[in-house]
Amino acid sequence: MKLVEKNPKDSSKPAKEKESHHTPKGAKRELIKKFPVRCNLEDYETAYNEFTWDDGRKEISYFAGGKVNAAYNAVDRHLVDGRKNKVALYTVGADGALNKLTFLEIYEAANRLGNALKAIGIKKGDRVFVFLPRVAELYIATIAIAKIGAIAGPLFSAFGPDALRDRLQDSEAKVVITNPALKDKIHGIKKDLPDLEHIIVVDTDEKDLIKNELSYSSLVAKASTELKCEPMDPEDPLYLLYTSGTTGKPKGVIHVHEDIVGHHMTSKWVLDLKDDDIYWCTADPGWVTGTVYGIFGPWSLGASCVSYEGRFDAAGWYQLIDRLKVTVWYTAPTALRMLMKAGDDVVYQHSLSSLRHVLSVGEPLNPEVVRWGMKVYGLPIHDNWWQTETGMQLIANLPCNAIKPGSMGKPLPGVYAAIVDDDGEELEAGELGRLVVRPGWPAMLRTVWRNEPKFHEYFKIPGWYFSGDNAWKDEEGYFWFVGRADDVINTSGHRVGPFEVESALVEHPAVAEAGVIGKPDKERGEIIKAFIVMANDTAPSDALMEEIKEHCKRTLSAHAYPREIEVKDSLPKTRSGKIMRRLLKAWELGLPTGDLSSLDDD
Repeated sequence: MKLVEKNPKDSSKPAKEKESHHTPKGAKRELIKKFPVRCNLEDYETAYNEFTWDDGRKEISYFAGGKVNAAYNAVDRHLVDGRKNKVALYTVGADGALNKLTFLEIYEAANRLGNALKAIGIKKGDRVFVFLPRVAELYIATIAIAKIGAIAGPLFSAFGPDALRDRLQDSEAKVVITNPALKDKIHGIKKDLPDLEHIIVVDTDEKDLIKNELSYSSLVAKASTELKCEPMDPEDPLYLLYTSGTTGKPKGVIHVHEDIVGHHMTSKWVLDLKDDDIYWCTADPGWVTGTVYGIFGPWSLGASCVSYEGRFDAAGWYQLIDRLKVTVWYTAPTALRMLMKAGDDVVYQHSLSSLRHVLSVGEPLNPEVVRWGMKVYGLPIHDNWWQTETGMQLIANLPCNAIKPGSMGKPLPGVYAAIVDDDGEELEAGELGRLVVRPGWPAMLRTVWRNEPKFHEYFKIPGWYFSGDNAWKDEEGYFWFVGRADDVINTSGHRVGPFEVESALVEHPAVAEAGVIGKPDKERGEIIKAFIVMANDTAPSDALMEEIKEHCKRTLSAHAYPREIEVKDSLPKTRSGKIMRRLLKAWELGLPTGDLSSLDDD
């Protein structure tokens, strides 16, 4: 059965755009004109028709024999191109303390750590995970790991023990770099991690170390600042990042050193980074945006990046922009909606005159937020689309193109995207279908760690990468996101697998069964809602529901907990015992329930 049927009367004509849940109002007629300043990519049509990824490779530095290293391109080459004394990283602590590191200082610090890692036995292909907040050592470590040919594993600093165990156990990680505030989470699961040899602790003295721990500062103090970059095959792994699905544990997506070609070109085109820019990506490097567009992409262009350790605060964010004269700002729709909620007055209390380009990523950006951005910042907010698996931006509202508020934009040069039915047949303009991309872009995932069948699911029909998203394309080539084709929940830009939350819920002694869905939310895009069956006739109460929520926060992460819990006498299941999440969602949203033939109604 196909997802959508074409017009039986005349399948040769494009479907008429109409007001519906998947056609934003004014999709054809509402335009925000293109960038007010000269941008790096000025002629989209020419570039789209003529560009090949071989053109992009000409902007990357290679070693003899076609070898490459993403870390060399991000840092080392700037020592010979006149940028060695340029600020590479502005770090702002939670207390507001500012520190600056030049490309030369990043180079030397990464070399010291790379040599230290080699001294404790880390070699090419070993997995080294970084479990830190947004401090300088996180950025240094990512570069150091790549320089020696090991595989970097970024970890979100709010992860709980279950989320950590899943990733460290599956990856067979040998080293975790962390700090005193986070290390206890690792020690709590150490017995389940037979491959973990060392825990390197930042900001600690030798006297405070316990078993399996090493002092970061002591290791690097003894190490040389001289380290040759490991020449890597373009297909050698660079980093391993876990992403959630509808069933089972998170899946480890492998990206390679060839990715740097896509990182570089998209940072040039989409972020429009120039040599004098001060660039702030608010994403944590524990997520793909923070790794790709917080480290490798902008540094490949030699941009100065900003890292902020503090929590979200509207006035604090605006103060940081003014203080550091941020020119390019890449953030998330949830953050923008929270800024919008904070009100216009807080915006007008700050200059923000340095800003020239604002972008958003992680979930669909509401048209009203784009219009609000024009009102208060005097700048359009440029949405774009990509995924952990794609490794780089693929569809974007480029600076050289007009914006249609609510649209993801158009495919980048070198990228062919389409809307297809379930059989992989391309659909016409205005028709809802599956968002797919033709394989071949440089940052495409290369495999799923120890899970080849899952990797092949992405390419279930030859010639297409299936994104798992439903979308449509208008007659002018703009793409419009509708929703996930599966049950994955996108809350505040983070993909959360319902299975993970359900597993955490049933670990609580008061919960016998659990089903989890994403519920639309104006601020966060979606929130997690849980339906539970109580265990052993336990009486539900407000206090117990809060206890269950806190249990999920501790077990998984601060973002991966149900903000709403509803107690049910039973949950709808198939005859094989699988919880029917689509039925829970239909009931919650008042939608048609569809085919119930597989429902176990005994």
